[in-house]
Amino acid sequence: MKRILWIAFEPITGLIFISEGIQKYLIISMLGPSYFKEIGFGNPMFWAHFTGAFEISCGILILIGLLTRLATIPLLIVMITAFITTKLPLLHSSGILTFAHEYRIDFSLTLLLILLIIYGGGKWSVDLKISQRKIKWTTPSSATWRMNLSCKNKIDFNLNKV
Repeated sequence: MKRILWIAFEPITGLIFISEGIQKYLIISMLGPSYFKEIGFGNPMFWAHFTGAFEISCGILILIGLLTRLATIPLLIVMITAFITTKLPLLHSSGILTFAHEYRIDFSLTLLLILLIIYGGGKWSVDLKISQRKIKWTTPSSATWRMNLSCKNKIDFNLNKV
């Protein structure tokens, strides 16, 4: 059951950020430059496109499981910035209930990003496939190594038994 739930983390996180990034280009009045101008960013056109580009590109990387941990870092920065600029002022102006309602999805996405940083892409990620391929290329097929731990004890590492 745990593995089935983990399989959903990457696609959900990736697709949400891809969708949000695309919306910054398409829904200009709500999520694009006018939104960034409303919350006080100078040069809102730049920030809307910059943020949208990172959300799309990092969302795609997370979706396919390539450079998963690295791709979560810019998105985590986006989430922290959104929290500081939009949600924290809401807590002070409207109270805890309004804040909790408005921050629920951002909080969930932030937790998903933290889980992806900690655990990586998972069993079906491209990251894992690449790392497995590197291990297969670098280990000899019939190697047996001996390591002396002390004068009396010897341990065999036989790679063919794995």
